[in-house]
Amino acid sequence: MIAGVVPCSGASARMGTPKALLSIHGKTFVQAVVDALSVGGCEPVLSVVPNEPIIAEAARATGARVLTNPHPGEGPITSMRLALAELGDAVEGVIYHAVDHPCVRADTVATLLDAARSTGADLVIPTHEGQRGHPSFFRKSLFHELTDPTLKGGARTVVHRHLDRAELVEVHDPGILLDIDTPAEYEAMLAAGDDAP
Repeated sequence: MIAGVVPCSGASARMGTPKALLSIHGKTFVQAVVDALSVGGCEPVLSVVPNEPIIAEAARATGARVLTNPHPGEGPITSMRLALAELGDAVEGVIYHAVDHPCVRADTVATLLDAARSTGADLVIPTHEGQRGHPSFFRKSLFHELTDPTLKGGARTVVHRHLDRAELVEVHDPGILLDIDTPAEYEAMLAAGDDAP
C-alpha cells in the first residue's frame, strides 16, 4: 500500500490567499491534487491542513483523511511527519504531492507507483523534457530521515541525499513542473488553460 500525502498548511504568503482554495477547472487545488493521487492509485490519501476551518472543510470535501498541523510555521516537513506518524507501518511508501502543483495528472501518479513497485527504488521522481518535477515517491526506508528532528531543509534535503540512486521517470506531463506560488503564476496557468488531473 502506497499512501498519498498532501501538505496544505503553508501560509501562502506570496499568493495572499490559501492556495488550497484556489480553483482550477471547477475544482479547488486541494481537490485536484487529492483526485490525482486517489485516481492514480494511492490509498489512503491524507491532507494536512492548518487550524483554519475553511481549509479543513475544503480538504474534507475531497474525501481525503484530514489531519491538522498545529505548527505549520515550522515548514512543510511538519506535515509530512504528521502523516507518517498517522500511517505508521501500514504503508510501503508515500507520494508527497504539494497542493501548489495542481496540474499533475492521475496517470503520472500511476506511473510513479508502477516505477516504485517494479524497481524497488527508495526514491522515484518524475521528469519532463529532462527537468525534475513533483510529486516524489519516498519508500519506507527513508522515513527515518524524513522524521529526523535534526533534518535541515526538509524533504528536499532527503531527495538530494539520494538523487544518485533515485529512479527518474520521464512523463508526458508538464504539470509536474508547474508550481503555483504567486497571483501572476496563477493567472498565467488559467490563461494557458493547463489541464487539471
